[in-house]
Amino acid sequence: MVEDREDTLSDIDRAPGLNPNVPSSARIYDYMLGGKDNYDIDREVAHRMLAIAPDTKTLAWFIRQFLVKAVEMAADAGVRQFIDLGAGIPTSPNVHETARKIEPSAHVVYIDNDPIVHAHCDALLAHSPGVTALKADIRQPDDIIDRLKTGSLIDFNEPVALLIIGVLHYVMDDENPYGIVAKFRDVMAPGSFLAITHASGDTHPDFIGQSQEDTNSSPSQVVYRTREDTAALFDGFDLIDPGVVPAQEWLDDDLPATRLVIYGAIGRKSS
Repeated sequence: MVEDREDTLSDIDRAPGLNPNVPSSARIYDYMLGGKDNYDIDREVAHRMLAIAPDTKTLAWFIRQFLVKAVEMAADAGVRQFIDLGAGIPTSPNVHETARKIEPSAHVVYIDNDPIVHAHCDALLAHSPGVTALKADIRQPDDIIDRLKTGSLIDFNEPVALLIIGVLHYVMDDENPYGIVAKFRDVMAPGSFLAITHASGDTHPDFIGQSQEDTNSSPSQVVYRTREDTAALFDGFDLIDPGVVPAQEWLDDDLPATRLVIYGAIGRKSS
């Protein structure tokens, strides 16, 4: 169930850099989850996607549950620090809600470059010690890591869970998604976790065509990568079974396949 949120788009229209005429991946995902923080352009794009793949709303919930599972897995293993990179508009259960059911002292940093996301995160986390929101771009990993260190938000000498859910398929090849992950990997301590979901080239071709038509030349432009390409993002991590598979296969063997295929994978750094 999507949590009640007092702030709506009308409350934060003046957020800097906001463009209601360009689709936003965060707002489209919010709509798919039943949220209210989206514009007409986001709903129009979502409806065209749903016309081809009506099960995409179901898949959005599979992905959310994959995130919860990854957080629980890391927390059960003793991880007490979490970075949600490309966090999206807050939806319950959040990372800090999930982690703190297992470890009440868990520290969480939510990072996103979307002004709506940042405004909502700030409002949600205003009274949550140990939980922080940063406005930053995944394409600038050195800046993010520096801010996490200098702000004493994350102690990279201790294990951390890095969650990159539904983000890297918006990073073009020439923006070096593998290098971005490697920057974080190189500062993460042994025992750290990495969880990723990524759009798959096994997606129905009609869906790929429609999504690319809707989002080309926008910040929500999508790259669909292969299983092998997705696995390569985990260089330096030991993949945990079942490996790189459709996200719903992490949840239950009997969940249905979807026309939009999103891979999910979780790895642990051993050294």
